[in-house]
Amino acid sequence: MKRDYYEVLGVSKNATKDEIKKAYRKLSKKYHPDLNNEPDAAEKFKEINEAYEVLSDDQKRAQYDQFGHAGVNGQGGGFSGGGFSDFGFGGFEDIFDTFFGGGSRRRRDPNAPRKGDDLQYRMNISFEDAVFGKQTEIEIPREEECDTCHGSGAKPGTNPKTCDKCNGTGQISQAIDTPLGRIVNRRTCGYCHGTGKIIEEKCTTCAGKGRVQKRKKIKINIPEGIDDGQQLRVAGQGEPGINGGPPGDLYIVFKVGKHPYFVREGDDIYYDLKITFPQAALGDEIEVPTIHGKVKLRIPPGTQSGAQFRIKDKGVKNIHGYGRGHQYVNVKVVTPTNLTERQKQLLREFAEISGDIPEEQESSLLNKIKKKLKGETK
Repeated sequence: MKRDYYEVLGVSKNATKDEIKKAYRKLSKKYHPDLNNEPDAAEKFKEINEAYEVLSDDQKRAQYDQFGHAGVNGQGGGFSGGGFSDFGFGGFEDIFDTFFGGGSRRRRDPNAPRKGDDLQYRMNISFEDAVFGKQTEIEIPREEECDTCHGSGAKPGTNPKTCDKCNGTGQISQAIDTPLGRIVNRRTCGYCHGTGKIIEEKCTTCAGKGRVQKRKKIKINIPEGIDDGQQLRVAGQGEPGINGGPPGDLYIVFKVGKHPYFVREGDDIYYDLKITFPQAALGDEIEVPTIHGKVKLRIPPGTQSGAQFRIKDKGVKNIHGYGRGHQYVNVKVVTPTNLTERQKQLLREFAEISGDIPEEQESSLLNKIKKKLKGETK
């Protein structure tokens, strides 16, 4: 049984969209498989994403509130049809067959073309590669068509034959007479496993599967501005299609490494700049590193520790093309240590002539400075 979506996200049923979004961000970060090594982290992450997909959409949320899980599983009106299967019935199509003579829904052709499965690949990249993008090559394991039997699964020189139990339909029908009339129950054919074909002599290379596991190299372009946890869709690089169907897609999830001194938040970059007391007091012009190279930053006189300066357009390019972020420089004034006698003397003079100290603090502060400089204990 699926858990209630509100319970999954830990919010009330009257929660706002912002509350739902906030809860989702917190939980998805906590249970992301790259960050959480618990055995059930991936399953919880999937459950969280499923809940958010429904509750963040007004229409889906309204259907869910009215009909529960059945209202968002494509059944419409809150009816799932699952209850009939519990009593041996095949679903709504069987009941329509009874009352309306069949043909209400098209049976699934086991030999019809079907799209291949999607694949996911987790990729570790550096901070710089995420910022500037890069063309690279990855190697992924995936199933490919068997070169020996060309996907048929049969030994070369032979061909699969039509299953005589289901006549190639992949399903076996069973009629049941009830007070309401005759109901037809359909189930997957156990002889051909729903394929509609029987392979008498299997290909020795793929053991009759028609596919073999291979490793394939794929060239990809890491987009400029990709961020940690974001993914890239590579169309057509998933598992091959079935019966001539199109291949699935490959989804690459990025894990971005940390930088020694830059911190990224969205499209903005943050950098801590240490300056001396004289630089803070008198002002200075300092070369500051950015991800795009060094730039000069003017420190105005009287700058306090904790002050922040913005360097425009020196952040990360927005991955969706909405401009570029900025770099923010956080100033930290460094307190001098291991002073020389000359430096101590100058600081004593500064303390004595300083007029910036409130009167009620002046005497105690001067005494503390003097004691510190003389090496006295408190």
